Amino acid sequence: MRIVSYNVRYFGHATRGIASTRRAVTRIAAAMASLDPLPGILCLQEVETSSLRSTLADAKRHDGETQLARFVDAFHAALAAADRPARYEAYYFPAHTYRLTQKLPIYTTGLAILAHPDFEIAHHNADAPADITHRHLHPIRGLKQTRVCAHVRFRYQGTHPIDVFNTHLSLPSTMTKEFWTSPQRLGFGPNQLEEARNLVRFVDAERSSDRFVVLGDFNALPTSPVYRYLVEERGLVDAFASTRSLDVERLAAFPTAGFMAMRMHLDHVFSGPGLDWLDFRATRAFGDKTSLFHGLSDHSPVIGRCRVRD
Repeated sequence: MRIVSYNVRYFGHATRGIASTRRAVTRIAAAMASLDPLPGILCLQEVETSSLRSTLADAKRHDGETQLARFVDAFHAALAAADRPARYEAYYFPAHTYRLTQKLPIYTTGLAILAHPDFEIAHHNADAPADITHRHLHPIRGLKQTRVCAHVRFRYQGTHPIDVFNTHLSLPSTMTKEFWTSPQRLGFGPNQLEEARNLVRFVDAERSSDRFVVLGDFNALPTSPVYRYLVEERGLVDAFASTRSLDVERLAAFPTAGFMAMRMHLDHVFSGPGLDWLDFRATRAFGDKTSLFHGLSDHSPVIGRCRVRD
C-alpha cells in the first residue's frame, strides 16, 4: 500500500498562506491524482474548514462547503480526467479556530485523512480528535493553538487492521530560555517534547497491534530531542531513513520543508514493527524542481510504500 503525508499550507502557498486559492487546490489535486500507484491513505496537515482566509480568494460555491470538500471534488475530477475514477472517503479532524466574531472565523486549523475505496475504515476519531497540546508555558492558555492527533483504523479486503495516526506538533515556545540560547530550535522546545509524549501515550492507548503508522509535520529536526525520544527511547522506526539507510546527519540534509533560504527535515513517517517499508521513490527533497509538487507548499510530501509483515 502507498501512504502519503503532506502539509498543504491551507492551499495558500502562492499568497504566503494569507489566503487559499482555487489554483492551489486544483494543482495539488492533479499532482496527487498522477501518482502511480495511487495512495491508499492520504494524510494532510494544515487544512481549514471554512473561514475568511479559506474563502477570501476562493469563494464558496454553496453554503456549508468546506476546504476539504473543495479538495476532494478537485481530486475526484483529476482522477476522472486521468481515467482513474476512484472515489476516496474523506475525514476532517478540527483542531483550532481563531474568530473575529462568533460567526466569522478568521482562520481554522485541522488535519485530514482520505482513504482509497479499497480500504475499509473500521474506526476514526474525526468527531473528537485527541488533544495533544502542551499549554503550560503559554501566558494566555486560551490563545495557544490546539494540536491534535487524527486516528483511523482500516482494513484492506478483510486483512489485518492497520492504525494510522496523523499529527502536526507545535513550534518551539518562545517563552523558554532554550529558544533564545540554542543554535537549533525545531524539535528542541520543551513544549514540543511534552506534545511528543502526549502523542505516544495516545498512540499506545489506541493502536490495536504493531501494525501502525505515526506521521505528519513534527516541526522537529532529526538531531532534536523530539526525534530522539520517538526513535531511540520509544523505538519507533523512521521508515524513510531506514529504507534509504540514512544516518541522522544525512537525514537532516534531506529537506522536507523550506522557509526563505532555510531547508529543514521536519516531516516524518514513523511506524511499528508490524510493517515492512519497501520504498520512498516518489519522495523528493523540498526545492527539487523535478517534483510533481514543486512550488505547491512550503513542505514536500513524504510518499512511502509498505506491506504487512507476515
